[in-house]
Amino acid sequence: MSFAPRWCCAALLLLALAAPAPAEAAADPQRLAGFDGYMEKLLRDWNVPGVAVGVVVKDRVVLAKGYGYRDYEKKLPVTANTLFQIASNTKLFTAVAVGMLVEEGKLEWNVPVRSFVPEVTFFAAELDNTVTMRDMLAHRTGISRHDLIWYKSDFTRRELFDRLRYLKPSQPLRQGFLYNNMMYAAAGQIVEILSGKPWEDFVRERIFSPLGMRSSVFTAQEMETQPDHAVPFTERRDTTVLYRIPIYEEAQGLGPAGSIISNVQDMTRWLTTLMNGGKLDGQQVLPAAVIRATLEPSIAQPNSGLENRGWGELLNPVYGMGRWSASYRGHYLAYHGGDLPGFHSQVSCMPYDGIGVVVFVIGDHAAPLYNVITYNVYERLLGMEPTPWSERRLKDRLEAKAAGKEGRQKAGVQKVAGTQPSHRLADYAGEYEHPAYGVIAIAEQDGALRFRFHNIAMPLSHCHYDRFDSPDDEQDGLFSFNFGTNPQGEIDRITTSLDEAQTTFTRRADTELARPEVLARYTGKYKLGGSVVEVVLSEGALHLSPPGAPRIALIPHRPRVFRVKGFGDLTIEFLVEGDRVIALKRTDPSGEYRMEKM
Repeated sequence: MSFAPRWCCAALLLLALAAPAPAEAAADPQRLAGFDGYMEKLLRDWNVPGVAVGVVVKDRVVLAKGYGYRDYEKKLPVTANTLFQIASNTKLFTAVAVGMLVEEGKLEWNVPVRSFVPEVTFFAAELDNTVTMRDMLAHRTGISRHDLIWYKSDFTRRELFDRLRYLKPSQPLRQGFLYNNMMYAAAGQIVEILSGKPWEDFVRERIFSPLGMRSSVFTAQEMETQPDHAVPFTERRDTTVLYRIPIYEEAQGLGPAGSIISNVQDMTRWLTTLMNGGKLDGQQVLPAAVIRATLEPSIAQPNSGLENRGWGELLNPVYGMGRWSASYRGHYLAYHGGDLPGFHSQVSCMPYDGIGVVVFVIGDHAAPLYNVITYNVYERLLGMEPTPWSERRLKDRLEAKAAGKEGRQKAGVQKVAGTQPSHRLADYAGEYEHPAYGVIAIAEQDGALRFRFHNIAMPLSHCHYDRFDSPDDEQDGLFSFNFGTNPQGEIDRITTSLDEAQTTFTRRADTELARPEVLARYTGKYKLGGSVVEVVLSEGALHLSPPGAPRIALIPHRPRVFRVKGFGDLTIEFLVEGDRVIALKRTDPSGEYRMEKM
């Protein structure tokens, strides 16, 4: 199907879903009777540490309550004031912030974003000239997630923004939905560029403050200073034992995609405002046009639940900007989930029925509960026969848990026995770099290798040949590194699978070779017989300049040694006597050739 018909279908869908619900299905808060008992059963069935639920009907909060424990170990109860990381439910705040700039004429939804922000650079000129703000916020740039660029990294927002240029699209622009947190980080940087203030300050001043969201913050450090905050616990992988995991702290670079921390009290004010066209307590606090814009269908989604499981309750989802919309049993539903280690959330509303629901869940194993609880609340309030969501999803969870345990028992079946590394362990040590993902550092320690990638650090053990694997960590998973060599037999790269794609990190050169004063020592003319070649320093790099021939770039390699671009089997080494460079030695498969410095 071409893209134009998809737009038409999406537009027709929005009109169809926009019809008000039948009068007999009007929301009735009295139908929440018995909900507490339902929640107590869920906590037992799912072994979930704690949950918080908020429900809005029209402009009134009818439920704001915690269930279970915000700190499972200390048995501290969840309350309506307990702070949770809301993760990707941050995205709608960012979309609204961008919308405010659109209202001010500083941006347009459907005009290439580079028209307003010339410094944004994508992988190719075609994208520079066409990608719009709507494309970025609707996940339709054709660029896939690349989450391991930001996950547990210390990259600043500007550094993430500058890395967009290295992300090669995996499908054409606007031809499919590829969820991408990096685009929201970039949107936050654009908010800062155009408003002159950091995204956090903009959101705090333009959204939190007018809505009275006084408890909401942006960092784990701020969260942990508050007495009423949630602590992440989850099930150990192959057991039902609950254990504490660290709060995810490296969210600031990616902040506009997922750093907001809030509670039920604040989020019900946000929901009330969204459901009432930007109005709260009778005041217009957010532009109504911006709220509408976030719901406009931008890209259609498959009916995966119906196609894969035969579940037909949620149909025809489309993504707007910062949230999906779909038909849930004939009622228009707008929603978005949020997931970080240990914390999971769902923020949704049925605006034409006047219902909004926020659900926070502690525990990775219990993440599906945010949908289970959300759907149950809507069905109760609308007087519908309940769908057995808990039974369905619990069955899936337990089957997946059993399958994972069985699969891990077969780990290592591909290992080739009897092989050895091709080099000494010390030869593998060094830093390996990718322009987007950053640096993998390999070190030899106590007769074994260790790696560090962002803030992930683990030991490595030999698998086979030149492949080394990490342990299969419950939080960070298993890393498998295959080391490669250049034509001289030197270890010069690591190939590994990141974000479901194979990625190569190239060994970093000696850091001394990045210093202009070091490179300047090697400049000058070198002679062999009647042949003279000049070494020049240009734009921070050394080049060979043979007479009557184009310059040849020299690539820093190791102390005093350079490679020649395009020739993997050729090296140039500068020979030093005391503090003086005396000669240049060229090495290739045919031999070594010394040129004296003139």
